[in-house]
Amino acid sequence: MGPVGLTPKMTTQAHPGTAPGHGIEKYTWALGLLLVVATVALYYPVSGHPFVNYDDNVYVTDNAQVKSGLNWDTLQWAFTTTEAGNWHPLTWLSHALDYQLFQADPAGHHNTNLLLHVFNVLLLFWVLRQATGFTGRSWMVAALFALHPINVESVAWISERKNLLSMLFFLLALGAYRWYVREPRTGRYVVVAAFLALGLMAKPQVITLPFVLLLWDYWPLRRMAITGHPSAFDTPDDRPALAKNRLEEGTLPQRSFSWLAAEKLPLLALGGASALITMRAQQAAGAMHTVKNTFPLYIRLGNAIVCYARYLGKAFWPSHLALVYPHPGTSLKTWEVFAALVLLLAVTALVLGERRRRYLLVGWSWFLGTMVPMIGLVQVGEQAMADRYAYLPFIGLFIMACWGVADWAQQRRVSAAVMAGASVVVLTALSLVAYRQLGYWSDNVVLWTHIIEVTPPNYIAQDDLGGALLNTGQLEEAMQHFRVAAEIYPLDPFSNLNLAIYAQQHDDPQQAIARSNIVLIRSPSPRLRSKAYTTMGLAYRALGNQEESRKCLEAAQREGP
Repeated sequence: MGPVGLTPKMTTQAHPGTAPGHGIEKYTWALGLLLVVATVALYYPVSGHPFVNYDDNVYVTDNAQVKSGLNWDTLQWAFTTTEAGNWHPLTWLSHALDYQLFQADPAGHHNTNLLLHVFNVLLLFWVLRQATGFTGRSWMVAALFALHPINVESVAWISERKNLLSMLFFLLALGAYRWYVREPRTGRYVVVAAFLALGLMAKPQVITLPFVLLLWDYWPLRRMAITGHPSAFDTPDDRPALAKNRLEEGTLPQRSFSWLAAEKLPLLALGGASALITMRAQQAAGAMHTVKNTFPLYIRLGNAIVCYARYLGKAFWPSHLALVYPHPGTSLKTWEVFAALVLLLAVTALVLGERRRRYLLVGWSWFLGTMVPMIGLVQVGEQAMADRYAYLPFIGLFIMACWGVADWAQQRRVSAAVMAGASVVVLTALSLVAYRQLGYWSDNVVLWTHIIEVTPPNYIAQDDLGGALLNTGQLEEAMQHFRVAAEIYPLDPFSNLNLAIYAQQHDDPQQAIARSNIVLIRSPSPRLRSKAYTTMGLAYRALGNQEESRKCLEAAQREGP
């Protein structure tokens, strides 16, 4: 395997100045194959899982345009629609292709997600190895990325195809950037920009690529000129790989920070355009509707600080993972924010204190920086955080851990066998936890029951458990969960709509009207509003008020079919 402690020569006696290339290097293809086998073995059961009753209907099963397959109309629609609160045409086209190939069989859709994750794992291994010259450490980062339980959500949830696709193009851009800096040419820069544009058309989270490229300039490419003596900032254990890269490519010219930042301006312009489109799409979809009323800036800032710490905890102890983490709102305690802030500042101080180990600053900045679009400073939706948001940022933490442990092991001359054994134990433990987490996705009722257990009180999970029970014909059991959801959050449109429909069908028109009104006040969704107006129209008809009934049914038609 590729344990975190391996030096480039696979020996504890390697001198720091020895260039890599004689030991583990010749097994690169075998190590890549091992990554494929391990990833497929862990995730293969997902092919037997169903669609999830949370967004999979929006992206696949109830989306008429996607179900029509790849055609000119779908292509035009994909590039113009802001459905689901995003502009991500490549994601829509990917789902349309899948539906054309596999129809309503979820196995094919799941297998595409798995295949994309495998590609991402191999790309990460290749990009890191090419940039750093270290095979063992790069392999371990890729293995952690492949098997960490936090990434189960991105692979097991068909709707998160956008996460996997955007990462694919992000890593291709990162690899192409090294190709560009070896011989800067306009054509090569255009390739980097093209990969970024494709990533943004899959999911705008990769907007942080220019920032990551600046980090890459600092380490491992070392293009950034540092004031003083550069050797004072070099990690001794980096020198073998650095010597290897310089031998193969020649020394890269040093540039100032301002020059390197200016070099990224066209990429920043792409990201800025994507951000504007995304904000408009989210506003049109109403995803930011409740935020202005419920989550003021100081709450969003406090939640962001706490969530950074929670993500850090889940990286090292991945427990109580859930598809939806409820936003704490005003219930967030001041001491929680303070404790999280102290932790983040302590890690930052440690990283700055060890500035000779450039990978620490790069890894920590990668984690903090790439998480910014998803941390909730600009709140979209009502979740506090999400496992899928860690798919890209955790790579920074994995780099810190793998390079840090390897340095520690080399300095103390820990044997390769010990480090290999420790690596196997860590990866096996993560795989077992990930396998268990994957099992929750095998059934919608099981999934939402688990989420309720690990994240109480969670009205969104109660809603979706109710929906899953409705799909299995368990009406009364479903209503119990909708009532719980409405108790947790009385203004929740989804539970109130279902309770309104139930009341209208069970001869309680007054309650049906009252709950439908809540939906109309709180929800911008045309689908929910149409159903609420229809329910009100039927309730008014039952009360003998034909005029109000007619108005409601006409309003339902205006909202949508």
